[in-house]
Amino acid sequence: MHGAGVIGFFALYSKDLRIKIRAILPLADQMKTIKAVVGVLRNNTQQILIAKRQDHQFMGGFWELPGGKIDPGESNEEAVIRELKEELSIGVVELSLHQTMVYDYPEHRVELSIYNIIQYQQTPKGIEGQEITWSDIDDLSNFNLLPTMKAFINSITLPNKYWITPSSNHEGDEWMTKFNEKISQGISLIQLRSKAKLEVEFIKELHNKCQQHNVKLLLNTVDKTFDETYCDGWHLTTSEMLNLESRPCADDKLLGVSTHNLDEALSAQKLGADFVVISPVQATQTHPDTVPIGWEAAQEVVNKLNIPVYFLGGMTLDDLDKALEIGAQGIAGVSAF
Repeated sequence: MHGAGVIGFFALYSKDLRIKIRAILPLADQMKTIKAVVGVLRNNTQQILIAKRQDHQFMGGFWELPGGKIDPGESNEEAVIRELKEELSIGVVELSLHQTMVYDYPEHRVELSIYNIIQYQQTPKGIEGQEITWSDIDDLSNFNLLPTMKAFINSITLPNKYWITPSSNHEGDEWMTKFNEKISQGISLIQLRSKAKLEVEFIKELHNKCQQHNVKLLLNTVDKTFDETYCDGWHLTTSEMLNLESRPCADDKLLGVSTHNLDEALSAQKLGADFVVISPVQATQTHPDTVPIGWEAAQEVVNKLNIPVYFLGGMTLDDLDKALEIGAQGIAGVSAF
């Protein structure tokens, strides 16, 4: 790692010149942008390797994923391979992009690309004097983590498919058959969507069934209070999100938000959402008059947000790989899978 590592800051201008620049440029343009890469290494028990920033570094004492800044002329992949060799003495054999994010510190911006290290050689060692450790995913929150790590934890614990239930006839045989099918197919995140009030006992039964199969159930119901104990979180409509001034639920519950453009997605992130759904990415039969935002706009949402993004609208399983390749968390839908 070079200098202060992933988020170290080096002034490019003299103090006087910086002052002049600040006087004439918007705040965002005053920031130095640091482009960096980090790697996600897992051991045989699926623990993740994290490294502690040394005291002399910016944000010393915080834990992070290993990595560093991209050198001039390097590709992202070349940079992460080099950094992990320099920091951990490992040879990366296979890797894939997991997520991108942008984070603004007081005096600089970090554009971060996170890579899954699928295969590597040698045993990782902290050869630059840094402390390293393997952690279970559920234990990562016990560490003093860099701000970017919270979104990363969500991105590795959330699945790549988010099923949304049909919004009517909930207690009918067809509805229940479909619900049971999704659980048996391995769906692990479900949005219970209803435009009418549902009986509490019915929701409790669904939640109990989900718990038995390690499935998380989020409520998108008209009468949600955010105090329900019989769910794993809630999903907000766009209008509900825009009427809130702060996150309405505890951090140990999941909060998803439906959005339709970049501004709404950024507002959801600011509110404290754990993930967003952006739609419609493609044309849909259910909303034929709605103009889709398209893949390019959907990718911009992924690039600008730090939290996971699901694509909704005209999605099929054939679109899943494409969504993952551009950094989305995955796809969402009622009949997409």
